[in-house]
Amino acid sequence: MPFLRLVSFFVLALLTTGLRAQKLKVYILAGQSNMQGQAKVSTFDYIGEDPKTAPMLADMQDADGKPRVLDHVWISYLTGGRGGNGEGHGRLTAGYGARKNPAEDGGKIGPELTFGIRMAKAYDGPILLIKTAWGGKSLNTDFRPPSAGPYEFDEKTLDRLKAQNKDIEQIKADRAAKTGRYYRFMIDHVKHVLSDIERYCPDYHPDDGYEISGFVWFQGWNDMVDRGTYPDRDKPGGYARYSRCLAHFIRDVRKDLNVPGMPFVIGVMGVNGRLKPGERYTKTHSNFRAAMAAPASMPEFKGNVVAVQTAPYWDEKLAEIANKMGKVRNMARMLRTKNKNAPNRDGTMSREKQRAYLEKYRAEVVGADDEATYKRGASNAAYHYLGCAKTMAGIGNAFAEAILGLEKH
Repeated sequence: MPFLRLVSFFVLALLTTGLRAQKLKVYILAGQSNMQGQAKVSTFDYIGEDPKTAPMLADMQDADGKPRVLDHVWISYLTGGRGGNGEGHGRLTAGYGARKNPAEDGGKIGPELTFGIRMAKAYDGPILLIKTAWGGKSLNTDFRPPSAGPYEFDEKTLDRLKAQNKDIEQIKADRAAKTGRYYRFMIDHVKHVLSDIERYCPDYHPDDGYEISGFVWFQGWNDMVDRGTYPDRDKPGGYARYSRCLAHFIRDVRKDLNVPGMPFVIGVMGVNGRLKPGERYTKTHSNFRAAMAAPASMPEFKGNVVAVQTAPYWDEKLAEIANKMGKVRNMARMLRTKNKNAPNRDGTMSREKQRAYLEKYRAEVVGADDEATYKRGASNAAYHYLGCAKTMAGIGNAFAEAILGLEKH
């Protein structure tokens, strides 16, 4: 019996060691409002209405239809709130999207949920996501990496400011104070988490160690609409400065985290989905997407940087309904003013008649079925991918697949 107990002890020890002998995989997710994620949990069921995405919803929910809590995936999330930066952390589940209070469940998701779910399928050891994201931040200023140097004012912008009698030196000083601030927040938080991993991941064993296994960058809106920084944005090469800055960003992140060759995914902005020739903003959106993807084609990044197009995950059905709703809002504005294209050209229609007209117009243009569909699937504006969980889930899964593809190299 003593011998059997001894054998059992060694077998148990070997099994325990086998379970523990796996490094903690760390993935970093960074960007602005779309990395935060504006898709409400209330839009989850819409995912299940499409046979192609229904299996993804099954992974996102437990047997009771509630958001799934992953067993061996944890997250630390640094973001901004009404009181400034704050952190939320715990096992990965829904609610780690945009938050009013960084420490509290915001009822929304970004790409992190399905990213973590996919990684958990690929790796049965412990996983930690470190997410840093703030709305309304640019790469040219807020996330500007050290090696990119100071922000460079375009001559056209300086001439315009001079013509407006602006204090150029003060404007430059203000910009210098902002430059790179969120890059530093991001790097400092990653290092902070890695210095105290057991606080975030209770299953972590220091003897097993950890590895930073990938980085996902999902940002761009503020740069894409910045005429001052990119005055020729509607022309070929108009966003070349973004490409150069992003290349510096990749190099600096790897250097500051001491992970040369770290797999890096660029989430290419895909708002408005498939771009159609001749439509408003088609040139700028197309140019910007190309500029975002450009670093992935640089020889120095071959095999360890990939650009993931997010436009394929844009929900065309919801976008079409959103356009119809836009027509209704436009009609409401016209009814309130003297407009030659409005039913009340002289602006004399009473408010009661305006409401009645608008109600009828809305029923004709949108309709009850479309209204119901939109309510199930969308929860935010177009620049936030309509706040559609189906879209965010698809994007998060695509980011994970891209990282896994790079890991095989």
